Amino acid sequence: MPLSHPRRSALSEQVIAALRHEITSGEWPVGSRIPTEPELVEQLGVARNTVREAVRALAHNGLLDIRQGSGTYVVATSELAGVMHRRFADADPRHIAELRSTLESAAARLAAGRRTEKDLKQLDALLVRREEAWGSGDTETFVTADATFHMAVVAASHNDVMTAMYADLGEVLRDWLREDVGQELTPETYMEHTRLVDAIRKGDAEAAGAEAASYPFLCRPGRFTASGD
Repeated sequence: MPLSHPRRSALSEQVIAALRHEITSGEWPVGSRIPTEPELVEQLGVARNTVREAVRALAHNGLLDIRQGSGTYVVATSELAGVMHRRFADADPRHIAELRSTLESAAARLAAGRRTEKDLKQLDALLVRREEAWGSGDTETFVTADATFHMAVVAASHNDVMTAMYADLGEVLRDWLREDVGQELTPETYMEHTRLVDAIRKGDAEAAGAEAASYPFLCRPGRFTASGD
């Protein structure tokens, strides 16, 4: 529905809030291209300059990336996620892997003791989706499915602070996974996650934590290993 038309500054804030909602709600997922400027003008019922100002504000805050000749893309789901993405874009991959390992291992331990039946059903469904994504052979589809699965593991910890932090680091971790998996899915980069779900289901915190900690250091030949080689 078109927005109301109060004074300009308040209207701009309304448009920024409306666009932010599309991002945070998942309607515009990370990596997607948002509607064009004329489309947004029509959808929101506001002037082109107001839309342009809102898009630029969200780009400045790190949620959007304006790519000349291509369009505007979602790169983060919150201002903090945008800051995280810019801050760690050039970080040592080993350090990103160690951070992921630490967070996911701690979350998996908590999830083993706190998971609900709803959590388990979601993990089972996402595990199947991850397998299907791998079978498709499409790297980006797999990266999205794998990231969604791991986010669900962290959410099953029912630690809101840890879950929010992991979500804000989401695109940083996806960038690492894209690089680690490479452009082509190969048997060497495949990692089984069934044991992790089984450990969480059984309430085995030690096994769940150890399983989660073992994932981020495998992958392609030539990269580092869990032992640091």
